[in-house]
Amino acid sequence: MLKRFSIALFLFLGFFLWPAQAKETATAPTAAHVNLIVVDATINPAVADFIRENINRSAQEGAQALIIELDTPGGLLNSTKSIVKDILGAPLPVIVYVSPSGAGAGSAGVFITMSGHIAAMAPGTTIGAAHPVASGGQDIEGDMREKIDNFTASFSETIAQRRGRNVEWAEKAVRESVSVTEVEALQKKVIDLVATDVQDLLRKAEDRKVEIGNTKTTLNFKDLRAADGTVPVVTLEMRLKHKVLNILADPNIAYLLMMAGILGLYLEFSHPGTIFPGLAGVICLLLALTAFQVLPINYTGLLLILLGIGFLIAELFLPSFGILGVGGIVAFVLGSLFLFDTPESELAVDRSIILTAALSVSAFMLFVGTLAVRTWRQKPASGGEGLIGEVGEVRVRLAPRGKVWLHGEYWNAESDEDVEVGQKVRVVSRDHMVLRVRKIAR
Repeated sequence: MLKRFSIALFLFLGFFLWPAQAKETATAPTAAHVNLIVVDATINPAVADFIRENINRSAQEGAQALIIELDTPGGLLNSTKSIVKDILGAPLPVIVYVSPSGAGAGSAGVFITMSGHIAAMAPGTTIGAAHPVASGGQDIEGDMREKIDNFTASFSETIAQRRGRNVEWAEKAVRESVSVTEVEALQKKVIDLVATDVQDLLRKAEDRKVEIGNTKTTLNFKDLRAADGTVPVVTLEMRLKHKVLNILADPNIAYLLMMAGILGLYLEFSHPGTIFPGLAGVICLLLALTAFQVLPINYTGLLLILLGIGFLIAELFLPSFGILGVGGIVAFVLGSLFLFDTPESELAVDRSIILTAALSVSAFMLFVGTLAVRTWRQKPASGGEGLIGEVGEVRVRLAPRGKVWLHGEYWNAESDEDVEVGQKVRVVSRDHMVLRVRKIAR
């Protein structure tokens, strides 16, 4: 069965991975065009790799420009620095467009937007609030706060200076968490233009001068325009690898996968041989570990979660009168709160998920563990051990050996005292095929 499952899994992954690669190769455009990618998620390593890959791809295909349609609440500082570095060093014009209406470029999105050769926003969008915070949304305390603030502010100012944008506002976006609409952003020279859609964006970007490397270049899309005046725009989708990593990079998903993995393995170890819980648990745990490779986790939080689970298991075997159980739940909750608590991240597990998971995991483990302990301590109901304590009737006088009738069978038996036929005896032990019995007082 396991072999069949492995083959099916291999074929399933092959079905999705291979056609995706073939589709990209087969549909690669050859005519002059503009490429477009959509980033509608938190900024994480998957998004950074997606942007880097499509900057290189667009340059290789001869695209006239790459448009990044952006809508993000923020994300990881390391991933943001990687994206900014790729955009500043891009071999073709990169246009960052905060869109559609209602979208925003928050926190990390501010740096990405300002790093574009052309920075644009759609009507009804916002940009700003780039002040770094801890994972729970609270301010970073102590010396670390000053270090992070100073670095992030200088990072923002450097990008603004490089692109000739409002340096003073860039600093305020970090230090004072200011946020502005597209109208204010245009007035303050935070962005270059406001456009209603992609075609309007390309029309307004026409003839603007941008710096590619150390060379000044004028944007020219006139030769690309069709008879109706539109510029051909090719939308590039995320590959399966990026889609999976983007999903796993959500701390809520990563946390739930870890919980599912722990519960699956616990169920397998408490009921050996069930196979499916263990198999599912291993897969979930591997996916969670994959997410932890791209998310900044706090190892103290992870150790607290494991310690809490250890306490919950120990509660089943040690007479602690609930102390270990309570301690396990407290350690589990604290570990969950601290799991992504790092100064370089604005990511956090939703508090309602932590509360639900803590109560559910604790209740489940205590329930399953209690059943397992009861099963281990339960008196055997069959086999030789199952005869201990049973009551039989003497059919051949015990003096000290004789025979008793028990469970519809005759058994050789012996006793420390003579027992007459018809009297009841209780089995106290068994030696091979001979039962050791004791007379029951009438």
